[in-house]
Amino acid sequence: MNKLTVLSSAVAAALFSHSSFAAVISGQVLDDKQQPIANAEIHVHGKSQTVVTDKSGQFKIDVDNKGQLHISKDNYIDKRIEISGDSQSVVVNLTPTSVETVVVYASALHKNSLEMISPVNVLAGDNLKNKAKPTLGETLKGLPGVNASYFGPVSSSPIIRGLDGPRVKITQNGLDSSDASRIGPDHATSNDSLAAEQIEVLRGPATLLYGSGAIGGVVNVVDNRIPTDSIDTLTGAAQYTHDTVSNTNTYAAKLETGNNGFNFHFDGTKRKGHDYETPTFELPEEHEEHEGEEHETANSVENTFIDSETLNFGTSYVGEHLTVGMSYGRIETDYGIPAHEHHHHEHDEHEEGEHHEGEEEHEESVFARLEQDRWQGYMSYALHDNWIENITLRVGYTDYQHAEIEGGEIGTVFHNETTEARATVEHKLGQWHGIAGYHFYESDYDADGEEAFTPASTTTSNALFLLEERQFGDVTVELGARIEDYKIDSDITMSEHHHDHEDDHEEEAHEEAEIISYSEDFTNLSLSAGAIWQYQEGQSVALSVSRSERAPLSAELLSNGVHIATSTYELGLGYHIEDGEIHFEPENIDQETATNFDLSFRRFIGDFGYTVNFFYNDIENYYYQQNTGLVFDEEHGLESAADADEDAMAVYQFASKDAKLYGVEFDVHYQVTPSALVKVFGDSTTAKLKDGEGYLPRVPANKLGSELQYTFADWQFSLTGTHYFEQSDITAYETKTDGYTLFDASANYQLDLGPVDTQLYINIDNLTDELGFVHSSFIKEKAPLPGRNFSLGIRGYF
Repeated sequence: MNKLTVLSSAVAAALFSHSSFAAVISGQVLDDKQQPIANAEIHVHGKSQTVVTDKSGQFKIDVDNKGQLHISKDNYIDKRIEISGDSQSVVVNLTPTSVETVVVYASALHKNSLEMISPVNVLAGDNLKNKAKPTLGETLKGLPGVNASYFGPVSSSPIIRGLDGPRVKITQNGLDSSDASRIGPDHATSNDSLAAEQIEVLRGPATLLYGSGAIGGVVNVVDNRIPTDSIDTLTGAAQYTHDTVSNTNTYAAKLETGNNGFNFHFDGTKRKGHDYETPTFELPEEHEEHEGEEHETANSVENTFIDSETLNFGTSYVGEHLTVGMSYGRIETDYGIPAHEHHHHEHDEHEEGEHHEGEEEHEESVFARLEQDRWQGYMSYALHDNWIENITLRVGYTDYQHAEIEGGEIGTVFHNETTEARATVEHKLGQWHGIAGYHFYESDYDADGEEAFTPASTTTSNALFLLEERQFGDVTVELGARIEDYKIDSDITMSEHHHDHEDDHEEEAHEEAEIISYSEDFTNLSLSAGAIWQYQEGQSVALSVSRSERAPLSAELLSNGVHIATSTYELGLGYHIEDGEIHFEPENIDQETATNFDLSFRRFIGDFGYTVNFFYNDIENYYYQQNTGLVFDEEHGLESAADADEDAMAVYQFASKDAKLYGVEFDVHYQVTPSALVKVFGDSTTAKLKDGEGYLPRVPANKLGSELQYTFADWQFSLTGTHYFEQSDITAYETKTDGYTLFDASANYQLDLGPVDTQLYINIDNLTDELGFVHSSFIKEKAPLPGRNFSLGIRGYF
């Protein structure tokens, strides 16, 4: 027998053999007053099987090897206990907490939100359903440290600690969302909050698993489109919501069933709404104002409609050791792009410069048509070996298209085709527990049309990563590393203008195009270290340090053209302006390198609790858009802003300079009575260039808020007030943004309809109809926040 045969046999034996010995662990779960806890979840670490306790707190679960039992229940601190693999009986006591404990899937090591070294926020359950909006940015903006880019309510991405765009990785079940939202603020994310089981916002060492684009953090949308637990009965949910501020109707449904380990999932969402209303505000002057002219006002934002449908199908097989499944998702969305109109004039071509009968000036509204097909596959095999616990593979293929429709005609089409694979091995090496993996990602991006300001490009990355943790008494230490080969390929088209003199009076212009093949490789190295000290039960302090390298996206490196959505002409890092001409000279492009420090204090036991995070982020070669002092128009090209027409667009070029961002975020709560809970939350971020060169653009305003939650019989009430402070830390080409205060209220009523668990609810957003402008928005003066909105709905579960 040759060596290859021996090796193959050994691998096959490791993967497909399992112990014939089966032990039964029985036990009871009690609270701190020795009362039984019903519906607590118990599962063996590394396996999919889960059981729940009965009314007496009793449970039984089969095991085939030594390992760890994980016991969890809402409003209690999770407990982990070691088991020998023999039949035994255990008694588990859980300590109550007023903080919701949720397993963070993006952590990779099955940790809950209280065990994480890195700061994390999780929206889940009814809290997520009540806060869900059409976009991730609007759904998450109330969390400490999180804000929204806000290009209208239907195109709004999350900003984490002042960082957004390519620095915030948006994933769905751990794989990139693969849309065009990182290219421009007017491009919506393709994730739907209504279909999510939970949404996780991560910072720090765990983000190294997800690529160099996660310097700012990771937003992971978790759904159950590929079921990873066995489903034995038919379950489902349905929801209807009506929003008055935009006359929007939303329908959502979910069905799941299974038999003998085979599981099936379906969910769908339909949303249709119109332009949203606002408090009365003054529209910005497009041209120089003449004496005696009155400011034009509006009480709605035009071109903010939405018409969206999403469908997701998934199936899986969950066995004792093997879980395998796949899913397909389809998104079709039309949404208006505010402040994005093209001006057209119709007149007699023989009499220019005069206004004639029949001449018309009109604006053509522009809307986006987003289509996405997404396939995902999942495989997990639990070995229960002494050192290899689990092997997991996730794969995804996404075909995304974003077309901008102008006057009924297709204008610009953005297309992004991505392939992604992530393979991980969870293991134990002595006292260390961790995960090692390989990550492949390829994006084939193309844009065609008037606004194709970024050329077609192919981006490929291959990465190896490692995350390890070990306990030293009450201290858990976590170390991480990632090395990534990152490559960009593109063909750059550069136009050159020549003038031929046919005689003394006539001149004919010719434009010649030069094609430049560009290819560049970057090696990104990221390292992290962190520790959490549980110095007392229910109290901890955590410290983490990370150093991450990031190569520029194609948009940051290669952009060259008009971006009508932001009314600017954009130039990438790879270009140089000389004597009014643009030259492609991509030399000495340094990677963005961020060194981040996080210090967190947490208390989550008893009636009083808090989470306070301090952060400092030192970034070398920070990529940002800088005003060049030039403008662009189609007739004259680049010229000085002092000599330009009013319709000329400012030229912004990506530059790289050293920057620092620092601040604090906190969430404090107090359980006043069993029925009443008070929370205070807030954040503050300062973001500026080093060496006294000023602030970074569009830094979100600081916020401070408070929430009161009250439960009475079958009613649940909440009242939230959030003050957004004035933002005066601005660049030379920004304007100050006034502060404002928003009040939101909600009421839920639980109906007893037998087998259907039903809720009636009403949410009131912006209760006082306050006028507010978002400083981080590119179109803040044209698109204030919505006015008072009544959201009425019903949801049911069976």
